[in-house]
Amino acid sequence: MSFIRKQGKTKFIYLPVTVSTTFSEHGLVDWTSGFLTEATSTSKPYNIVGAIRHPITAADDDYAVARLVEVEVPVEVNVVWTFDVTSGLVAADRGLFTDLTDNLTVNRAASTLDIVQITKVLSTTKGEGILNIGVGGMGVIAD
Repeated sequence: MSFIRKQGKTKFIYLPVTVSTTFSEHGLVDWTSGFLTEATSTSKPYNIVGAIRHPITAADDDYAVARLVEVEVPVEVNVVWTFDVTSGLVAADRGLFTDLTDNLTVNRAASTLDIVQITKVLSTTKGEGILNIGVGGMGVIAD
C-alpha cells in the first residue's frame, strides 16, 4: 500500500517533518502549520507535496527530533504513480478524478477534491494515475 512512481521525472527534496509523528513509507504527505503530516481524505490538492521516502516509527532514534525527511516530488506534469484503491476499480474509472481514502490509498467512489486521475486499471484494488497535487493542483477545485 503506497504511491510508487512508475513513469516520469521526480526529485527528492528534504522537508521538515512534524516531530513525534509516525509516517508510512511511500505515503502522500501534506503541509500543516509549516511541517509535513500524512495526507488524509480531506487534504487539499495544493497542500500535498509528494510521497515520503522512508517510514518513521515511534521506535526511531530521532522520532522526537526536529529534522528534515526525504520526499519524492513530481517535477513535470503527468508523472504516473502506481497505487492501491479501496475497492472496485473498473475500466470505466479511467480518466476520472478521485479522492484519497488515506495517505496510502485512493477512494474511487469519491471525487470532491480530485487528487488522482485514474489512467490504468491493474486490478480491482490497484491502479495507475496522475497526481493532481501541489501548484498544479490549484486550478481543479476551489475552496
